[in-house]
Amino acid sequence: MLAGIREYFAGSGALEVETPILSAGATVDRWIDSFHAPGGGWLQTSPEFAMKRLLADGSGDIYQVARVFRVDEAGAQHNPEFTMLEWYRLDWDHQQLMDEVQTLVQQLGGPAGDYPRFSYSEAFARARLPDPHTASVAQLVEQLRQRGDSVPETLAETEDERDSWLQLLLDTLVLPAMPKKQPWFLHAFPASQAALARVTPGPPACASRFELIWNGLELANGFHELNDMDEQAARFAGERGWRAEHQRPQPPADVHLIQALEHGLPDCAGVAMGLDRLLMRLTGARHIDQVLAFPHARA
Repeated sequence: MLAGIREYFAGSGALEVETPILSAGATVDRWIDSFHAPGGGWLQTSPEFAMKRLLADGSGDIYQVARVFRVDEAGAQHNPEFTMLEWYRLDWDHQQLMDEVQTLVQQLGGPAGDYPRFSYSEAFARARLPDPHTASVAQLVEQLRQRGDSVPETLAETEDERDSWLQLLLDTLVLPAMPKKQPWFLHAFPASQAALARVTPGPPACASRFELIWNGLELANGFHELNDMDEQAARFAGERGWRAEHQRPQPPADVHLIQALEHGLPDCAGVAMGLDRLLMRLTGARHIDQVLAFPHARA
């Protein structure tokens, strides 16, 4: 698989790069926690920030096969240390990048044929759920109760937790209603879930973001990248505020990324793909330990 990835990118004009595993800053994404290495900084959860610094300095199209680390319990679909493929294409948007993700997965042995694309609204409609862009939190919670799903007592039924409820419905009710054998793309996320993606004006306003999902498992997350320094700084501040309110760790934001955006990030699209998960689907493995020589429990 790794040889196939490098062969593909060598033939498509992307430069392989390496960036630091340890850095002074870390992601402040509300859903992702970073490992802290005392005296050394933070272990990367993705090589994204450093790769964007290279893009801002004129690297052109780049890719990287990186070891990344995320604080979470090891389970059937997750190992705290895993392998990520991340790449960027200049002057592309997320729609073009979806085409390439499909091409690469198929060259590595994935299913032939087109991988269907469903907007966030279309996916919720397939599961007979209300429009995720307009439904109230009360309506979303009621859907869980009506279908007999457990409603977490620790999750407040308030609008500031709207994205948490949407993610819960996506995991429990939407994904089971989607294709199983064929990989598919989820796109046009709510603007509140843009992360580092641009937002297209509405109504409804949507994030220029996609995920590749294969039999219920998220394999890749891609963006038409945000290159507005002020907007990115504001989003970082908002995420840090949420983490403080919920008493989550407060790693320092990566100021070097903001400086790179100020210098000028070119128009580009980027995507991160979990290679251990991809190998699970390519081989039919049911547990991530089956594709790891040394899973967390035996590392």
